[in-house]
Amino acid sequence: MPDKVLLRHSLLVRLLSTSVLIALCSIAATAWLAVHLTTRALEQEQGQVLADDAAIQDALTAYAATHGDWSRVEPTLRRLSHRTGQRIALTTESHQVLADTTAKAASLPRRSSAAIDPLRAESVSGAGRVEGYRIDPRAVGPYRLPARERSALFEAASTMSACLQRYAIDARVVESPSGRPRLEPAAEDNRPLDMADCDYGKLSSPTPVEQRALRALDKLVKRCLAEHQPEVTQEVRVLPDFTWAAKAITGPRAKRAVQKCVDDSRRRQLDPYVAAPALLYLASEDGSTDVHFELSRQNTGRLVGMTGAILALTVAVTTGVAIRLVRPLRALTEAARHSGEDHLMVPVTTRDETGTLAAAFNALSERRSRLEAQRKAMVSDIAHELRTPLTTMRAWLEVAHDGIVTPDPAFLRSLLEEAVLLQRIVDDLQILAAADAGELPIHPEPLRLNHVLSQVAAAHQAQATASGVELSVQAASDVELTADPTRLRQAVGNLVANAVQHTPPGGVVALSAHRTANSVTIQVADTGTGIAPGDLAQIFERFWRSEKSRSRRTGGSGLGLAIVRQLVEAHGGTVTAESVPGLRTVFTVDLPVREHPCA
Repeated sequence: MPDKVLLRHSLLVRLLSTSVLIALCSIAATAWLAVHLTTRALEQEQGQVLADDAAIQDALTAYAATHGDWSRVEPTLRRLSHRTGQRIALTTESHQVLADTTAKAASLPRRSSAAIDPLRAESVSGAGRVEGYRIDPRAVGPYRLPARERSALFEAASTMSACLQRYAIDARVVESPSGRPRLEPAAEDNRPLDMADCDYGKLSSPTPVEQRALRALDKLVKRCLAEHQPEVTQEVRVLPDFTWAAKAITGPRAKRAVQKCVDDSRRRQLDPYVAAPALLYLASEDGSTDVHFELSRQNTGRLVGMTGAILALTVAVTTGVAIRLVRPLRALTEAARHSGEDHLMVPVTTRDETGTLAAAFNALSERRSRLEAQRKAMVSDIAHELRTPLTTMRAWLEVAHDGIVTPDPAFLRSLLEEAVLLQRIVDDLQILAAADAGELPIHPEPLRLNHVLSQVAAAHQAQATASGVELSVQAASDVELTADPTRLRQAVGNLVANAVQHTPPGGVVALSAHRTANSVTIQVADTGTGIAPGDLAQIFERFWRSEKSRSRRTGGSGLGLAIVRQLVEAHGGTVTAESVPGLRTVFTVDLPVREHPCA
């Protein structure tokens, strides 16, 4: 791998390229969004203008319905103009100016925005279509109640509202434009309000002022029918809600004729009380009636400048972030390339992925250092273990070669013992190497555990007898499992040999086994010298010996317990130890019960 990283492979270049691409996409998306937002803003502005126009028209219609002329309309116009920011002007139907919020003699728009006539207000459907003309309900004229009649009706409405409360009907009192109160349900309640017990008739009956106005309207209707519809001979009576009643008028044509006379008569009756029809003109303060949106050169320059600023800011920020990210990576690279025996550590300066990588690298470096120390110690231990029997054999052979000692059976037996010890060490190392490589052969087969323990005890009985140690076996005949019998005997045998070696004469080494729900437990207990509590965590390490009792005087190589652990783990089990120094030591092997153990 070359020392120099190609420019196109540099993390900094990749980050910059990605950031520029993201910035360009963001700018394009922002521009698209700005166009759509501007369009939406224009639509909202136009909607607001339409809403303002409708509010102005409604306010002026209300003024015309409650005033006999336009002489005092200017304060109303100024208030509406201040609220909407528009120029408002009123003219007669002959285009004579009645009032204008612009003091300058500016020309009016060519077309009026609306006609203000409370007696012929536009009736608009839900779809926005003009369906006809109606009389504005705020035009009440002679039907406006005096204070005395209004007070009496409100008192009657309050009494009726309290009466309806007894029927669990919550009705509120609402005042109509004429000053007459009416009851409306406070909630969606379809029950009728005209209950006899609550005297609804008193509230619905016309007052003297309303009776006089209705009688005058009846006369106007009668005169209209006589002039325009003489064929309608029935007397028509107008009701307080301005509907009409007649006994024998049938047919759509006759009904339309009567309704037209009622409407015309109402307009004639209300005409002296409302302002004359007027034309409404609306425009902006400078007189323009159109909404324009134009991207000028200055605005274009601002947009380009803002785009460049965003791009430059993105590149600068990304460069800073990239340099900060690359710096610890370079430190990691230098530490990884270091060829010395010491393992360098890199500082962890961030908490992001780079910091996590640096921490992982430090942990790896520390683990490598520890493994290197273990490797050196293991090589030293192996050399020491092999040197002892080789030195002994060389010494005996040299004295035999020099003729100092004559080879006899005792001499040959001594050489054989050293050769056997050397072979055992080599075999132990071979087993550990195979286990480390994951190549330790395991050949499981069904077996009875009491047979295995009996074979182990028989193999070590001579050693136990020679050492004055009692060796016993306690295992039920029905304890079965699937395991490699050779490897299992080897593991248990190492534990038994270890126990016999460290048990003084007169002591006891006991083998036992029992079955649990999902495992088989084998225990090797002895009454030997025991193991110090601080040494229990290290006894299964290779070449480890206790300084107190488990020393080389016993003839061990320090590999027996390490081999036990490897053999037990190869079967998917665990091995643990507990000890009370001077009393007893117990090694426990737990093996899983299954049809196909680990191989």
